[in-house]
Amino acid sequence: MRISPPLYEVMDLDNNDSLPTRPRKELRQGFSTGTAAAAAAQGALWELLEPPGPERVEVTLPGGGRLTIPLLYHRRSGERGEAAVIKDAGDDPDVTNGAQIGARVWRLDGQDTKKEQVIFLGGEGVGRVTKPGLALAVGEPAINPVPRRMIRRSLSQVWERYFPGQPLRLGVEIFVPRGEELARHTLNLRLGIVGGISILGTSGLVKPFSHQAYRATIVASLRVAQALGLKQIAYSTGGKSESHLRLMLPELPEAAFVQLGDYVRFALRTAANLGFAEITTAAFFGKALKISQGRGHTHAARGLADLGQLARLVREQTGDARLAREISRANTSRQALEILLTDRAHQVVAEVGARMLAALRGHARPGPKLAAVILDFAGQSLWRGEDPG
Repeated sequence: MRISPPLYEVMDLDNNDSLPTRPRKELRQGFSTGTAAAAAAQGALWELLEPPGPERVEVTLPGGGRLTIPLLYHRRSGERGEAAVIKDAGDDPDVTNGAQIGARVWRLDGQDTKKEQVIFLGGEGVGRVTKPGLALAVGEPAINPVPRRMIRRSLSQVWERYFPGQPLRLGVEIFVPRGEELARHTLNLRLGIVGGISILGTSGLVKPFSHQAYRATIVASLRVAQALGLKQIAYSTGGKSESHLRLMLPELPEAAFVQLGDYVRFALRTAANLGFAEITTAAFFGKALKISQGRGHTHAARGLADLGQLARLVREQTGDARLAREISRANTSRQALEILLTDRAHQVVAEVGARMLAALRGHARPGPKLAAVILDFAGQSLWRGEDPG
């Protein structure tokens, strides 16, 4: 399967302030483990209801559009259908590229047949959550919320064909034969996800992870804003934070909103060099914490936020040794924030914000007016601050 790739004008501003262009390079997109699981689940359901199933299935993506994905195999075993897909990450150096993602599906029995029910199980090679602070409860298989919705929708496409108007009632087991081995090359164990990989994906697609390509996208977006005569831009770390930032800054046109991803230092320095007068940067608490701790690049591969450092900050700001110990023992930034908000330690969040803003100033250097926004994990504003420059 080939997904039409985007074209990037490759530029590099790391070593100088010029904008040297290089030949275009096509990078092929792939699909996420969540999409692979949804495709495998649909193939398994075809086998359960009307074997033999098709060789290819069609998966609806979260952002719209559909993707046709070939099945590695599909078969029926007793009262269960089973199918598998080979994960294709495109040109992204994803550890799961080429991995087999499989699903087994069976019908649920029970008295309340009028109520929809889909039970998710993690089979071989799918991790299990053992610590709090993630989007899933402790004990749950590490199949993230968006992939779960994709799997439900993928199953519904087939179910409605045979049982129109009847509630979906199925069990789904996702498995990854080499998942436990692959997980050793991820941060899962540090996050308390044991036994395998996580089934991930928010868009259903995997965009090629190319430093040059992503930086080029930032530059291209800034050039568009500049060409339109805009003096103010609004950075976000991703699609979700951008959607919340748009609600906070309704006066700004669409071209003013730019996703910087993990490239904080590069994005701030480039916008300043291009002469933008005002730069607002919004991030969820976890990324904001990394920025406040001096991370110019916030990708997880370069390390998690330092919760020990946050604990020391809590002790300094509140004098509460118990709260500081709780923070130091937190599993994730999400859990740390939950603890902070429970204890009403808003002055700690404000200090993180102030340090974030100072770090942004260090990247942008004197000149533009800066503003920063910290979002909670529901997208609400926790803190906003400004530095007039």
